[in-house]
Parts: sequence; C-alpha cells; structure tokens
Amino acid sequence: MKDSVARIAWRFALAAFYALAGVLHIARPAPFLSIMPTWVPAPELVVLLTGWAELLGAIGLVQPVSHALRRAAGIGLALYAVCVFPANIHHFALDMAKADHGFGLAYHVPRMVAQPVLVWLALWVANVVDWPFGRGKD
Repeated sequence: MKDSVARIAWRFALAAFYALAGVLHIARPAPFLSIMPTWVPAPELVVLLTGWAELLGAIGLVQPVSHALRRAAGIGLALYAVCVFPANIHHFALDMAKADHGFGLAYHVPRMVAQPVLVWLALWVANVVDWPFGRGKD
C-alpha cells in the first residue's frame, strides 16, 4: 500500500529531528550528561550510544530500500523514546528544585506530554501502527 503524503512528510520530519538530536548527543554531550540519572552506568558511553542510535534510527526511517528496515527503525526509535523518559523526568525534577525552576513548567510539561506522542509517531511513520487513522487510503 502506498504511503500518504502526510505519513511521508512526518517520516522525514521525525528523521530530521532524530538526526539533529543524534549529532548533538555526539558533538555536545555535556547538556545530556547533566540530566543523566545517577543510577545510569557509564554515562558518557550511554550518551554517545544514544546519539548513534538516534542517527541510525533516522537513517533507517528514510532509507528507500527495505520496508522491514523502516519498521525496525520505527520500533527502535519508539523503544528509545521510552528508555530516555527517565532522563526527562530527572531533568524535570532537577529544574523544579532550582530556585529559578530552570526551564520551568512551560518547557517540561509539553516535553512530558510529547514523549508518548514521539513513541506513537515513530511507529506510525514506519507503518507499524495505523491507529487512529485505520486502514483507509493511507
């Protein structure tokens, strides 16, 4: 079944988002290290590997050769978004503990809400799920 223009556009947008995030994780790890929960072992290595995971996931989403690889990339990026959620919660808690509240609620609340949307979007753009749109002419 041919993908809709919307699905293709969102696929490329999500790939661009993850590619940029991956480059930032690799080139400028300090901000990511600062929000890493203390229980995560080898934080420098984890940030480096998460950057590579984002880059490879982005490439997998937009490569034109294999639908199976695209689906695997979408599942991988969805799982990635679930796995980094503790760091987002930790960052939220760190900021709210600061006297000036760091980035504040206007940043953190949408970020918390966006995380499950990113999980769904990765699965949708990779044709893993069709919800809530169903199997129409998509």
